[in-house]
Amino acid sequence: MLSNKEIGVVIRRLKLAMRDLPDPSVTLVGKKWKDPFLVLISCLLSLRTKDETTLPACERLFARARDIRGLLDIPVREMEKLIYPVGFYRTKARTIHGVCRDLRARFKGKVPDDLDQLLTFKGVGRKTANLVLTEGFGKPGICVDTHVHRISNRLGYVKTRTPEETEFALRAKLPAQYWLEYNAMLVMWGQNVCKPVSPLCSRCPVNKICRRVNVGKSR
Repeated sequence: MLSNKEIGVVIRRLKLAMRDLPDPSVTLVGKKWKDPFLVLISCLLSLRTKDETTLPACERLFARARDIRGLLDIPVREMEKLIYPVGFYRTKARTIHGVCRDLRARFKGKVPDDLDQLLTFKGVGRKTANLVLTEGFGKPGICVDTHVHRISNRLGYVKTRTPEETEFALRAKLPAQYWLEYNAMLVMWGQNVCKPVSPLCSRCPVNKICRRVNVGKSR
């Protein structure tokens, strides 16, 4: 298994290699608006949707409204059109309305900065809750999506079967100093180099460290 000393080397090398790569869409939303509420909404839009679709949808929606009252004033049918073609756009429009109503009713319109409280919202899973903590509040969290799950296992740093197992394995093993940046870093690397099929191992600065678990064909 990859050691913590080795994962530190991996992170330093990947950060250097990714200086010119674009941030994930939710990270960009957090940097641009610095608002946990908008990070939460962008997370909901990003589920099962590629970044090149998510970010324009966020910009269209936030140009129309950027607070609870404003989003609730947008009829669901109109919101569907604004966020199309994100995946499950009809369901997501209703989910956004529901989250806005819930925030107003239970939290006085403020997004909680607590993982367990975030998980009480309909449509918010562990991935979304952790991402809101890290990108919205700058608090430690470990968000595990398909890229984080795949690459953490491919590196040989953890040995898990599901993203949720990976989250808890990383919580137990990954040094806390890396928690905030781990998700965005591996998402960028997974989108551009360490792809699900035929990863670009010849271009990877950690190919001598990576255990290449379950990697068949590579480039």
